[in-house]
Amino acid sequence: MGRPEIVITQSEDETFALGKRLAERLQPGTFVLLHGDLGAGKTAFVRGMAAGLGADPGEVSSPTFVLVQHYKGRVPLTHVDLYRLDSGTAVDDLGLEEMASGAVVAIEWAERLPQPFEESVTVKIEDLGGDTRRIVLDANSL
Repeated sequence: MGRPEIVITQSEDETFALGKRLAERLQPGTFVLLHGDLGAGKTAFVRGMAAGLGADPGEVSSPTFVLVQHYKGRVPLTHVDLYRLDSGTAVDDLGLEEMASGAVVAIEWAERLPQPFEESVTVKIEDLGGDTRRIVLDANSL
């Protein structure tokens, strides 16, 4: 990917399409680290990722209360939400590295990770009002 890519989306459909476009380029073992306030569009982005990986985007919901959801596709997608976890120990107990074996792992509230993963893409979503979002995609080691 090189330098960070900055995209302005004007609708949830455009945010979905950007997630789909990114996922079509990802390999199993990649972490997608999502950052953004509540309601910024992280889950809409992950729905797009699901579509890009061959999973049913209609099955994707925010895993806030479940923490982890798995979706089967051409490449499996594991969707993690760290919103309710406070400590690095609790995050470590999830076994995120093991989840990446053969799957792409999308992590909402990634700022709660004790440390980022090497094979990762950081996605920062900023709500600019209405349906407009500023999305920064930054590949760390891809």
